[in-house]
Amino acid sequence: MKLTQGCFSFLPDLSDEQITKQVQYCLSKGWAVNIEFTDDPHPRNTYWEMWGLPMFDLADAAGVMMELAECRRVYGDRYIRVSGFDSSHGWESVRISFLVNRPAKEAEFELVRQEMAVRSVRYTTVHRQPQPASS
Repeated sequence: MKLTQGCFSFLPDLSDEQITKQVQYCLSKGWAVNIEFTDDPHPRNTYWEMWGLPMFDLADAAGVMMELAECRRVYGDRYIRVSGFDSSHGWESVRISFLVNRPAKEAEFELVRQEMAVRSVRYTTVHRQPQPASS
């Protein structure tokens, strides 16, 4: 199972060259770029750990890629994402966010549908523990 979260998540994983181009796009727009990591990729977990501080006023993606390489070295067994924050008036929010690292064993989630009263339906997301392969 491949976790699909953020931009580009339905595509094959981005190469470092493709990540560099996306980071350079963010920087060309004047967005602050930051790197975050987690071992809990549940869709409702919006509070990932930050790797350092957001990178403001960079002109070249090489600085971000250097920090990403160091984050991967330390937390290569976790999910890592890059985000671009637009601080311009009227936006003041994340404009792009995408995964740049996945653990060897992906987390698994299941969507559970529950019929409620008055034709209502409730959906919940449940974290499933991966089952060992049967022999």
